[in-house]
Order: sequence, then structure tokens, then C-alpha cells
Amino acid sequence: MPDMNEILAMAQKAQEDLANAQNELEKIEVEGEAGGGLVKVRATAKGRIVRVEIDESLMKPEEKAMVEDLVTAAFNDAKAKADVAAAEEMKKATSGFPLPPGMKMPF
Repeated sequence: MPDMNEILAMAQKAQEDLANAQNELEKIEVEGEAGGGLVKVRATAKGRIVRVEIDESLMKPEEKAMVEDLVTAAFNDAKAKADVAAAEEMKKATSGFPLPPGMKMPF
């Protein structure tokens, strides 16, 4: 069983790893899409939107409602992928820190 100094050192390392992981989340990018790729949204794993692409075939006034729906769907797809990427990055950062069953980081 680790002594108190080992536990404190492990906690310090976990804190540093979490900070590094948070910084990395801004570098990881995901792409959400809708309408078979007619609308694409690029976002960081932190959820910052980097770019939106809309296929020119949708640039007609009568397509306005559909474009709005596709942009919304692409944003939601990008957000879901960003959440997965963030969870994976945070899992890497906390994998070496022993936690009691059911306890998750960050606290």
C-alpha cells in the first residue's frame, strides 16, 4: 500500500496530466457531417467550432429550411464526436492514477 508521500506525488502527477490533457483537447479536431456530407462542421475536442462547409448545391432560397436542419445536425454530430475525443483524452490522462471503484476524475 502506498504511503502518504507516494499518494501526494501520484495526485500531483494526475493533476499535471489532467492539465496537459485539457491543453491537448484544443489541438484535437473532429468533423461532424449531415446530409451525406453536404454540410460539415469541424470542431475541437473542447467544442470550439473551427469551420463550417456547406455544399453549393444547397445554396438555393427554397433549400433554406433543409440547410438549417443539416447545419444543426452537423453541429450535433461534431459535438458528439468532440465529447468522445475529449473522454478518450481524459481517460489517457487518468489511466495511471488508482481510483476507488465508481470514482471519476476530474472531481
